[in-house]
Amino acid sequence: MTVTLGTDIRELNEKIQKESQFLDLIQTEIGKVIIGQKNLVESLLIALLSDGHILLEGVPGLAKTLAIKTLARTIDVGFSRIQFTPDLLPADLIGTMVYSPKSESFTVKKGPVFNNFILADEINRSPAKVQSALLEAMQERQVTIGDNTYKLPEPFMVLATQNPIEQEGTYPLPEAQMDRFIFKVIITYPTKEEEQRIIKLNVAPNFPEVKPVVSPDTIIKARQLVKEIYVDEKIEKYILDIVFATRFPEDYKLEKLKDYIQYGASPRASIYLTLTSKALAFIRRRGYVIPEDVRTVCHNVLRHRIGLTYEAEAENITTENIINEILNTIEVP
Repeated sequence: MTVTLGTDIRELNEKIQKESQFLDLIQTEIGKVIIGQKNLVESLLIALLSDGHILLEGVPGLAKTLAIKTLARTIDVGFSRIQFTPDLLPADLIGTMVYSPKSESFTVKKGPVFNNFILADEINRSPAKVQSALLEAMQERQVTIGDNTYKLPEPFMVLATQNPIEQEGTYPLPEAQMDRFIFKVIITYPTKEEEQRIIKLNVAPNFPEVKPVVSPDTIIKARQLVKEIYVDEKIEKYILDIVFATRFPEDYKLEKLKDYIQYGASPRASIYLTLTSKALAFIRRRGYVIPEDVRTVCHNVLRHRIGLTYEAEAENITTENIINEILNTIEVP
C-alpha cells in the first residue's frame, strides 16, 4: 500500500510539473504591470485555482483593480467592473426584463454580472439588496431574472474590494456573505524600491501591454487537477484542530482567547483551508500538501470568519492576533 501511494504521488508530481507550466506565463505577464505585491498575485492565483471568490482590502492606489484586470486579460476571459454606490439597484447588477412595444413582450436584458471575472469595486458602499443579488451569483453560479434562471459563464470569479479608511455611509457586508469569500486579503504599501519602479513604469512613454497567454479551458482543467492533490490524514487533522480552536479555544489550552472570540470559523473554513492548501501546492509544483501550505493560507481564509467580542476590541485584539496565537499553539504534524 505504501509503495503504491509513493508511486501515485510521484506520477502526480510529474503530471503537475507538466500541467502547471502555464502559471509561469501568467506571472510573467502580470509582472509587466504589477510591481511587487507578491502576496496579492499569489492569492489571486490560489483563489482562481480553488474556484473561489476573493475580497481585497487596502487603501486606494495599491493596484487592486489593475491586478484583477490584468489577470482577466492574461486568461482571455470576459471582464466587468461594477462600481458599487449607495444608489445601485440589483437590476443594475444582474439585469432586468425590458418591455418592447414593437413585439408587445418582455425580453431579458442581462447585466454586467454575466461575465467571467467580476470586479465589485468598493462592495461595502451598496445596501443589502444589491449585496444579496451578488450573493446568489457567487454561491449558485446562476442568476434569476423574472421567472427564468440563467447560468453564469465558466470560469466565474468575483473579486470584491473595500476601502478600510472611509466607513461613513458604508454598509458592512453581512457575515453570510463574508463567509462565501474564499479569501480576505489585506494589501499593504509597496517598499521604497518597489514604489520607485512603479513611478518609472507609470511615467514611461508606453505602458506595457499584457497579452492573453492562457485559455479558460486550461484553468478549468487545472482546477480538476488541484482536487487530485494528496492530503494526508495528519494534515486534515491539523486543519480541523486550527478551525476547532477558533470555536473551542479552551480545548486547546487557549483559555485566554475565549473572552475575545464571539463566534468561530464555519465549516467552510475547513473546506477552504484544504482546497487553498491544495492550490498552493499546485503553484509550488507539488502533488501533496505540507503543513507550511496550510500555515501560508491560514490568515487569508480565517481573518473574516472569526467574530470578535467587545472585550477584544477594547483591548485592541485583532483576528490576526488570534490566528497567530492558534498557529503558535497547535502542534504541527
